[in-house]
Amino acid sequence: MIIAIDGPAAAGKGTLAERLAAHYGLPYLDTGLLYRAIGRLAHDRGIDLDDAAATGAIARALTSGDLARDDLRGREAGELASRVAVHPPVRAALVDFQRDFAARPGGAVLDGRDIGTVICPGADVKLFVTASAEVRARRRTDELAAKGRDVDYARILAEVRERDERDSTRATAPLRPAADAVIIDTSGLDRDGAFAAAVAAIDARR
Repeated sequence: MIIAIDGPAAAGKGTLAERLAAHYGLPYLDTGLLYRAIGRLAHDRGIDLDDAAATGAIARALTSGDLARDDLRGREAGELASRVAVHPPVRAALVDFQRDFAARPGGAVLDGRDIGTVICPGADVKLFVTASAEVRARRRTDELAAKGRDVDYARILAEVRERDERDSTRATAPLRPAADAVIIDTSGLDRDGAFAAAVAAIDARR
């Protein structure tokens, strides 16, 4: 069983995907880490993040070890990822990596921006996890504040909207729900509520 989960930043899809993988006993791939790793590597090497050819070369040479870095989480890495993810050479280099993971015996859970539309269009179940920009910005602000960071909600909201715009309007694999995806809006749901909704949707389609 292949479960494809897509959605914008801070909608809760990563936490949900990881929990669903454990629930169904399936391997899990956070595809966002691939782009975050490429963004970090480009940044570390002083490579222009808007250089499609150079970032594409990094993507083609990506190894599983690159995904083990401890600086791939957080807002900065997410912004780097969003910038390199617009490049067709980067996305093309990662297609086989993701499809090979999904093709494991028994299936897998993958989450990202284009899993149900591009990477696994034949997935058994497709979920599109979303929430309002305001709710997602509040979650991100609260998360950073809990870590002792001094953050401004208005700035985080502006960044969320900017990233949504970039992800949804890029020429290659724009962020959008697959035609047959189940939409789960987590704006008014806690983690248990989102999980229950996802399990109900998956079990209904199995």
